[in-house]
Amino acid sequence: MKVAVLGAAGGIGQALSLLLKTQLPAGSALALYDVAPVVPGVAVDLSHIPTDVKVSGHGKDDLADALQGANIVLIPAGVPRKPGMDRSDLFNINAGIVKNLIEAIADNCPDACIGIITNPVNTTVAIAAETLKAKGVYNKNKLFGVTTLDVIRAETFVAEAKGLNVASVHVPVIGGHSGTTILPLLSQVEGVEFSDEEVASLTHRIQNAGTEVVEAKAGGGSATLSMGQAAARFCLSLVAAMRGDNVVEYTYVQVDSDDAVFFAHPVRLGANGVEEILPYGKLSAYEQKAKEDMLGGLRGDIQMGVDFVNG
Repeated sequence: MKVAVLGAAGGIGQALSLLLKTQLPAGSALALYDVAPVVPGVAVDLSHIPTDVKVSGHGKDDLADALQGANIVLIPAGVPRKPGMDRSDLFNINAGIVKNLIEAIADNCPDACIGIITNPVNTTVAIAAETLKAKGVYNKNKLFGVTTLDVIRAETFVAEAKGLNVASVHVPVIGGHSGTTILPLLSQVEGVEFSDEEVASLTHRIQNAGTEVVEAKAGGGSATLSMGQAAARFCLSLVAAMRGDNVVEYTYVQVDSDDAVFFAHPVRLGANGVEEILPYGKLSAYEQKAKEDMLGGLRGDIQMGVDFVNG
């Protein structure tokens, strides 16, 4: 199994690469790419960890090498949010970065599964899809927006609020990956009752958790360590599924529904990426209204990505 991390020298990239070096199956290869000159050093640093995962570092002129033969490509590359910025402010910079990287994937490893981490995910996934279509290699079953961070935050916050063992808490999170497009389905958390006030307050906290981190870091960056963990969890689930395990994760994929072209759903993963898109079940009245209220914004985010590529 070869995994390439594009943007490996950044805050998310380094955390993600560390987790993959220690947790990928024995015999895997981990290719680290970044335009930052520090990336060969990051690769050397990780190569001193005693696991049977071969690490290689690739600088800005070496992208094709990093991608050659990759089964999975993860893209955390881009600029992070700073205080006062929302995810849409990142758009102009990160859109171009994602488009260029996706073109290189189309040329070097068109069959790889691609996990988009670069914000705004609602839009960058659409950019990736349109770019792959233009290259004639789009496979909707192999393109994912990594929204696992919303799931792990929801599970953490619910466990804290209710005094539960977080390992046994499962919170479905559907929709998109910014603000009100993030929709935790608290009505589906088993064995727990929430008051209306708790639902409103937890939903708001889960939707704004990214801002919580940006403000707490006081200009020093956005969520890197928790995002690294979330992306590693998604990648390792994909690896396990490719090797025959039965794995379900929530992820932002192309769907055939009235919601939006891309929507985070529970997805059964398999050897070829998306094996089956599962239904997200019955929503409470609160969740139904929240979904209806955010769909216009989500569709607009997606259209922005389509327009960026197609003019």
